Amino acid sequence: MTQENRIDRRFAKLRAEGRKALVTYIVAGDGGLENTVPLMHQLVASGSDLIELGVPFSDPMAEGPVIQKGHERALEHKTSLRKCMELVKEFRQQDQDTPVILMGYANPIEKMGPEAFADAAKAAGVDGALTVDLSAEEAGPLNKLLGERNLRNIFLLTPTTRDERIESIVQLASGFVYYVSLKGVTGAGHLDPESVRDNLARIRRFTDLPLCVGFGIKDGASARSVSEHGDGAVVGSVLVSAIGEAADGAAAKDRVAALVGEIRAALDQ
Repeated sequence: MTQENRIDRRFAKLRAEGRKALVTYIVAGDGGLENTVPLMHQLVASGSDLIELGVPFSDPMAEGPVIQKGHERALEHKTSLRKCMELVKEFRQQDQDTPVILMGYANPIEKMGPEAFADAAKAAGVDGALTVDLSAEEAGPLNKLLGERNLRNIFLLTPTTRDERIESIVQLASGFVYYVSLKGVTGAGHLDPESVRDNLARIRRFTDLPLCVGFGIKDGASARSVSEHGDGAVVGSVLVSAIGEAADGAAAKDRVAALVGEIRAALDQ
């Protein structure tokens, strides 16, 4: 994979500027399909560097109650994997630079067919995929299909991932590595910055890929704390919660703008 894509370019730019990446997650179709692309543009305008667009699924096992509800709301709006691709294509009409990663589960990809998925993702302007329940042992075929299309395959590592497993996963990974800062589901628990620091140092022995930290990041202070020893922070539950509580699309945009702006400012301090 010698060819760069948007993810590589974005991290190279951030590193050159000495800045941390802010990766934001929303669920496609949550708050209404007509509001997803405006929300994506608002994320960028407020300081997001990369967008993880959640693909709604009926059994999102890694998600806490907040994001599970986001998936449920999105499914009520009939948001499919193909519809997610259409939203990215629409986003690309105005934004050719911001990397977009589809974050979801293996079942919708299997139903579409991995090759059809990789082709559709490439055509839509997607830059990578993060498939939560696809193990390293099963990831080879999809990894090959994505790599042939210059798309990145992002993997999760956790506090309990053993060294030998880290080594095997990062050999497959590209774009960046998503470090899950907590044991449990998204939005859970309290962050332990020392544990994050120690585990990032452990992962760093095996890869030069950017390391972004997610799960449990709710505000600027927590984002700044965890990104100190990594390359960026991933923020999801607090944004999905704000979208769920908003009365309409305009209110959701305002709330997301305030949250992302505050976190961006903290990361840049």
